[in-house]
Amino acid sequence: MKKYVAEGIGTFWLVLGGCGSAVLAASFPELGIGFLGVALAFGLTVLTMAYAIGHISGCHLNPAVSIGLWAGGRFPSKELVPYIMAQIIGGTIAAGVLFFIANGHPGFDVNGGFASNGYGEHSPGGYSLAAALVTEIVMTMMFLLVILGSTDKRAPQGMAPLAIGLSLTLIHLISIPVTNTSVNPARSTATAIFVGDWAMSQLWLFWVAPIIGALIAAVIYRYIGSSED
Repeated sequence: MKKYVAEGIGTFWLVLGGCGSAVLAASFPELGIGFLGVALAFGLTVLTMAYAIGHISGCHLNPAVSIGLWAGGRFPSKELVPYIMAQIIGGTIAAGVLFFIANGHPGFDVNGGFASNGYGEHSPGGYSLAAALVTEIVMTMMFLLVILGSTDKRAPQGMAPLAIGLSLTLIHLISIPVTNTSVNPARSTATAIFVGDWAMSQLWLFWVAPIIGALIAAVIYRYIGSSED
């Protein structure tokens, strides 16, 4: 149970830190952190949790990561569903805490998005469903390639959290305008629950695309990471 609790806590921190920065600080008058700050916040949540709980649970914090590691032969099948459940629960609790805090401001309106992911009219930049789908697939694929490569036994030891955290920051810098960046079904589900309506109706994409991207990455790394020529 300890590893599942650790995954829940880690995903709680990712959603609270990443989505919290977007909801509470991104456009704060005069001192708003903007896209760059939000991207950095997401990267820092993964970086800090990787050092805090990586030795306990592996610090997946993301159903797509768990699925990608499983497909890559790095994670047992029997733990896949419990990990995903722990991630969704942890993320949803964090979204609840964030919702409570945000409601303390008189101008708060959850219909403004609550850092939810979307496409079409709900994309920050108005990007289409097709653009959102490709973005989420490719970004998740690259994220998993970084994870699989940096955690390989042949990679420099102790540096994986930095590589993974910085890659997530870079992913957000690229894709916040397109989808508000998911690459993580648990993160998308957590905020969509509180928005409801359009966020729930578009949530399918933020499960399907990251999982496809993770599976593609697993296939690629099984090939390029193999010791055989």
